[in-house]
Amino acid sequence: MAENKKSLVPRKYLIPFILITSLFALWGFANDITNPMVAAFQTVMELSAAKASLIQFAFYGGYATMAVPAALFIRKYSYKSGILLGLGLYAIGAFLFIPAASYQDFTFFCFSLYILTFGLAFLETTANPLILSLGDKESSTRRLNMAQAFNPVGSLSGMAIASLIVLPNLISDKRDETGRIIFDTLSEAEKADIRLHDLAIIRDPYVALGLVVLLIFVVIALTKIPTVREDEKTMGDVHTIRQTLCNLWKNTVYREGVFTQMCYVAAQIMVWTFIIQYADNLGINKAVAQTYNIVAMSLNLAGRFIGTYIMKYINSRNLLTLFGIGASLCTIGTICIEGILGLYCLVLISLFMSIMFPSIYGISLENVDTQDTKLGAAFLVMAIVGGALMPPLQGMLIDQGTLLGMPAVNVSFILPLICFIVVTIYGYRTMKVHNR
Repeated sequence: MAENKKSLVPRKYLIPFILITSLFALWGFANDITNPMVAAFQTVMELSAAKASLIQFAFYGGYATMAVPAALFIRKYSYKSGILLGLGLYAIGAFLFIPAASYQDFTFFCFSLYILTFGLAFLETTANPLILSLGDKESSTRRLNMAQAFNPVGSLSGMAIASLIVLPNLISDKRDETGRIIFDTLSEAEKADIRLHDLAIIRDPYVALGLVVLLIFVVIALTKIPTVREDEKTMGDVHTIRQTLCNLWKNTVYREGVFTQMCYVAAQIMVWTFIIQYADNLGINKAVAQTYNIVAMSLNLAGRFIGTYIMKYINSRNLLTLFGIGASLCTIGTICIEGILGLYCLVLISLFMSIMFPSIYGISLENVDTQDTKLGAAFLVMAIVGGALMPPLQGMLIDQGTLLGMPAVNVSFILPLICFIVVTIYGYRTMKVHNR
């Protein structure tokens, strides 16, 4: 019995743990095949960086819209019902890319991603607290870090598809011998033909993704998922919901954790979205620039496994503080160093981001009552809205061309720097509270 308590995942939960962990890879794929599409749409649809980044506004706005409704649905029904509904919405959003490409409408693409992330909101609101519950509470943050380690696996797959299949085949990104994009010099008729071709290239991976999601839907539907016992009233009891909200608000570590998570996700999306623009400023084309994104995600994946191991010896709060300092220093290098070394600093940030999301999530929920966990998890997922709000603002800075006598793309990374400072402060504050 004592041996089971020490297990990160008890044997009876192993199969559900593996299946739910696969969902982390699934939304990682969607996140990171979408990030480079900002630059792709910017060229093929002839948009400003700020307008193209509305892709991220739509993508992460879906989380903000659906996270709390997802939690209410899950509390009324079950984790399994939430997962199945999430997978269904995910597939619908992916298949909407077919008419979006036919109409060549940027707004339609944004709407498709908005619906797709309704599904992701259900999946994340369900999967994160479910993983926390599949074993002892003492090892919950470490267990979530282990499951989240497979998120970069999906992310790397998405990046590889973008780098090897999508971006190299975009005719709109071809350049002449001087490095200038040829698409800008073509007639409207020539541009229309290229646009039809390129939007089909962008569409196809999402359609394939929709088919994979349907397959996973069938597997989950046929699998028994544990029901977490909770001493709570029905979801229709308004007083119960009000009491839960009151409990969450009074919990300082949780309340600050939601804000910190919003800042972290904003930083993550800005770093991964604008690597391509940063490299483009150095004369590197999109396909090659995406390889730097792949290296960044590889470092993130390595950091996740290394960080999970280190947590056996170092408290997650201490490690979050140290990684926050590391990310902040790398971001300062990204801002201040012009040239390839600045790009290296930008890539290295991902190593230090590796343990941040699951650590903030786990720390925030550690002292939340069991009956409040689902709604508490929903607000932490809703905090992903930071990824919707900040990239357009960074895009506006990049559109300036030059700021403070430096390339605007360098200066724009002051926004992620502020976010990493918030993460560092949260890690330090929770460390002090824990020690007391």
